[in-house]
Amino acid sequence: MCILAVEMFNIPNLFTAGNLLSGVCSIILAFSGQLELACYLIYFAAILDFFDGFLARLLNQKSELGKQLDSLADMVTFGVAPGILVAIVLIIQTTDLPLIPGLTFSEFVGMKIGQFLHLLSFGQWQLINWLFLAGLIIPFFSLFRLAKFNIDTRQSESFIGLPTPANTIFFTAFPLLMVKYYESEGNEILNFLTSPWVFIALILIMSLLLVAELPLFSLKFKTFTWKGNEVKFIFLISCLILIPLFLAWSILIIITLYLILSIIENKRKNSKHEI
Repeated sequence: MCILAVEMFNIPNLFTAGNLLSGVCSIILAFSGQLELACYLIYFAAILDFFDGFLARLLNQKSELGKQLDSLADMVTFGVAPGILVAIVLIIQTTDLPLIPGLTFSEFVGMKIGQFLHLLSFGQWQLINWLFLAGLIIPFFSLFRLAKFNIDTRQSESFIGLPTPANTIFFTAFPLLMVKYYESEGNEILNFLTSPWVFIALILIMSLLLVAELPLFSLKFKTFTWKGNEVKFIFLISCLILIPLFLAWSILIIITLYLILSIIENKRKNSKHEI
């Protein structure tokens, strides 16, 4: 019994549990209007998600239990949590409530959610109020992405389809940018991207990429030499440059860059095989 407990509650599994709890707290904060904190908890969960696998390999504690726990935690943090987050962004964009001077962004979002629930309870919905359900597209496709990853032997060193953490981090950019421009006149690009139908199109495209047969590189290093790791180093150096320059905007740029570099790398490998 003692040995079983040690195997179950080992360090990597505790990191996985921390990932899950961070995802749950992120959902609670999102419902309370604290979108910025909800995003930060997702980033913290992503760090824990990285280290649970790293520590499992380092401590030689890889197990089938750990693999299943990781998928269950990821489904909450990188499936349900981003679905709730984008649903609330859609509620903000589709619920008619004028900006009230003096309110913080969190208070304003809380009022938007309250107004939305008021419409729901009195059955006063219009078509536009149903658009928040598009947030369910993310957990729907994340479910299949995570199950596919568990049984796909091709994904031991790279990915086939967009990883759920990358998809989640992509969508955290929008609440952070909404906070940034809350008290200003807004931003034309952000306003366009978060307009309901454009935002839903982004949700659908990114969700389809989760299950697409698209080879994407991972950041696992066998060696740290330049040769064979060129695309990984280019990506990491680009991240170091982009993050301080563009802050929250860099998230959208980095995930887009990740997709572009993966496509270029895949074409390069295919051309080598053809020679």
